[in-house]
Amino acid sequence: MDAEAKRTGANCQNSHALPVRVRLRRLALRAAAYGIFGWCVEVLFTGIKSGLRKDRSLTSRTYLWMFPIYALAAPLFEPMHDRLRNLPPVVRAPVYAAGIMSVEYAAGWILHKTLGACPWDYSQSTPFHIKGYVRLDYAPLWALAGLALEQVHDRLDAVVAALEDSRAKT
Repeated sequence: MDAEAKRTGANCQNSHALPVRVRLRRLALRAAAYGIFGWCVEVLFTGIKSGLRKDRSLTSRTYLWMFPIYALAAPLFEPMHDRLRNLPPVVRAPVYAAGIMSVEYAAGWILHKTLGACPWDYSQSTPFHIKGYVRLDYAPLWALAGLALEQVHDRLDAVVAALEDSRAKT
């Protein structure tokens, strides 16, 4: 991908000229990458929080349900990033925080309705929550996470392009 395509968001994923099968394969690959990345970040984050609470084992936790939730970054975050990439970070960051928190709320609500409970419940850990599904005091962290995901998205574009180049040569 050339620098202009990267800067304007005209990446290989946005090409509607490709067959549906190819676009779905790319989406599945990207979704899996975000799911795994999200799990890893969550394990690191919860482990660090445990350490700050003097847990020397640095106990971490996540949920199997989080994989598909993190995987939603492929169809939801990437198009948003492509549309916002030319705006200043001070504009992009709160949009990302609101988007991430909206997905977290929706996922928590859906899991609560289908399973009878949401795997995470913030209602006991902070007064700044919405129905236990979202912590409002995490908004700055989600804003920074969104800005960091921009780099993940751009690097993932490069990896997918390299994989396709090597596949085309074989």
